[in-house]
Amino acid sequence: MALPDLAPADLAAFADAQRAAYAELKAKGLQLDLTRGKPSPEQLDLSEALLSLPSGHVAADGTDVRNYGGLAGLPELRAIFAELLGTSPANVVAAGNSSLTLMHDTLVQSLLYGRPDSPEPWGVEDVVRFLCPVPGYDRHFALADRLGIELVPVPLNDEGPDTEVVAAMVADDPTIKGMWLVPTYANPTGSVCSEDVARTLASMPTAAPDFTILWDNAYAVHHLTDVETATPDILALAAEAGNPHRVVMFASTSKITFAGAGVAFLAGSEATVAAYLEGLGFYSIGPDKVNQLRHVEFFGDAEGVRAHMRKHRDLIAPKFAEVQRILGERLTEHGIAEWTDPAGGYFVSLDVLDGTARRVVELAKEAGIALTPAGSSFPYGEDPRDRNIRLAPTLPPVAEVTAAMEGVATCVLLAAAESLQG
Repeated sequence: MALPDLAPADLAAFADAQRAAYAELKAKGLQLDLTRGKPSPEQLDLSEALLSLPSGHVAADGTDVRNYGGLAGLPELRAIFAELLGTSPANVVAAGNSSLTLMHDTLVQSLLYGRPDSPEPWGVEDVVRFLCPVPGYDRHFALADRLGIELVPVPLNDEGPDTEVVAAMVADDPTIKGMWLVPTYANPTGSVCSEDVARTLASMPTAAPDFTILWDNAYAVHHLTDVETATPDILALAAEAGNPHRVVMFASTSKITFAGAGVAFLAGSEATVAAYLEGLGFYSIGPDKVNQLRHVEFFGDAEGVRAHMRKHRDLIAPKFAEVQRILGERLTEHGIAEWTDPAGGYFVSLDVLDGTARRVVELAKEAGIALTPAGSSFPYGEDPRDRNIRLAPTLPPVAEVTAAMEGVATCVLLAAAESLQG
């Protein structure tokens, strides 16, 4: 019987049993961490060969990678990731190690100078607002907020943002300048933007002529199954709809090779790339082309990236399977939680009984299990239903994932029992 349906005496007995289980959990003295989606040491070891590369210092076009220049990055690396991102090398910039830096630069340049379709810089407007599909990526929200951009939550469904809500909002409000979106294996739900949703987003009328979708394709090749889900070709869809500059795409190798020494990518229309490089030229003389060349040699081609990612899948898929097993065995029958079962990406999104997410995180912390703060997946850290918790199982060994998830399940049950008892 579902927990909310229990008679008061039965609920009291259940709560007592969970308090006893929680006391045993605390007595274990755990020190476990499911807070952020980091690669495990075993995943990083997959790229150890990078440390002995590159074998030389001359790129395919004769560039000496040790020297200045080449703002757009090495052509051969841009070609590899253009294929993976579904666009052409001319539309791709290969940069430093952080795609988040590219997002910051894109927003700052938009605020200071505008975009190709802008009648004036965004920063001259009294209000600039961004749509934020929720649950979503906390760093996206924090970055925009830091720059003074107002955050407006919109619902995220299994096939992407709710296009009826989005289209209605952008049609009449010129202060809405853009939207965040992780199209494939979204953080934290694992949802995948469908072709129909992408087409609507690319073509919908907007009151702001320079409405921009920041399309963060962070997990495009991070599959957890044999099915390698394809991301819609949003750049082509936008161009077909007469909005070629609407989308700026981002990606990186941060969870592919070394998170601290990867390569990030920006993609968009030729005008988008040209405008970005023009601004970049005032504060950069070029990216780390030595690192870019070692990535070229390490991967060889796009299929080399895919093969490398299958090795990642073999390491992390068992951890995600363990999350599903424990949540299913411990929580299903009680009717107080739902969770995603993603086919890729780095996270599982757990929805607990309304009003209990913060309590679950608090209980877990007291028991030595670190979780991402409740509300992190919403603008300003405020989950209106206080129910969503992001789980990140990639970093710990499987045994630690098991111990942590058993503890999380106990905390979810205890918090629910406390809430239902009032």
